[in-house]
Amino acid sequence: MTAIVVTEATRPGEGGPPVHTGFRREGVSLRVGAAVIWLSLIVLAPLAAIAWQAAGGGWQAFRLAVTSHAALESFRVTLTIAAGVTVVNLVFGLLIAWVLVRDDFVGKRFIDVIIDLPFALPTIVASLVMLALYGPASPVRLHLQHTAWGVGLALAFVTLPFVVRAVQPVLLEIDREVEEAAASLGASGATVFRTVVLPSLTPALLTGAGLAFSRAIGEFGSVVLIGGAVPGKTEVSSQWIRTLIENDDPTGAAAISLVLLGISFLVLLALRLLGARVIKRQERSA
Repeated sequence: MTAIVVTEATRPGEGGPPVHTGFRREGVSLRVGAAVIWLSLIVLAPLAAIAWQAAGGGWQAFRLAVTSHAALESFRVTLTIAAGVTVVNLVFGLLIAWVLVRDDFVGKRFIDVIIDLPFALPTIVASLVMLALYGPASPVRLHLQHTAWGVGLALAFVTLPFVVRAVQPVLLEIDREVEEAAASLGASGATVFRTVVLPSLTPALLTGAGLAFSRAIGEFGSVVLIGGAVPGKTEVSSQWIRTLIENDDPTGAAAISLVLLGISFLVLLALRLLGARVIKRQERSA
């Protein structure tokens, strides 16, 4: 029979029971391998397929696809509205997270539940809801169909939870004693928020902003009915991609998709690095 040798090591600085490092290393390797395989199948393989298809027509075809007038107009509409929606959701997402964490009122639990509704609701249903509320037969007498404002409201609806859920757990963990100490020294509520609370929330706000922006520039279903895909006005890049597919131009559609993926990646990377710098600065000053 083959002997199985299990290495043992004692925890540093402790006299407790030994740790089976051999088993631990094998467990870590197995988990990492499974995670990498699943990530490759679900994320990396589709991204590689998009890149391969975009490169299928060569550099010239890629350049023409992403610099055409229709493509540039769709990028302009998409990025402009997505940036505006992200800023608005940063403000109101922080406000809603604050209310849910710091305030007590009737219906609080109900609001906390419906915040996640855009995650569960099919995006085409969101577009139908927006059309019913802001379409030609608007019960609030606000006709926003085929307007950038209508597209912005639809994108705000589907991206708001990203900011709220990113900020809420961090707000729960903030030490209230520090705020109370600052207030006892004469600091106003605005000063306490600006100097004590906001620095702690900045990394979470940046994360929520990045996720909201990335979702907004790739959104399709929620803007289909309310936006109407008016070229240069409400046609976002995802709708231009659909047009290219319908016109039997999958290479051009893949090229536009690759640009959107690149923008999302760069925005998320930049915000992640900025958030890491903020955290390091807070650790040094602590």
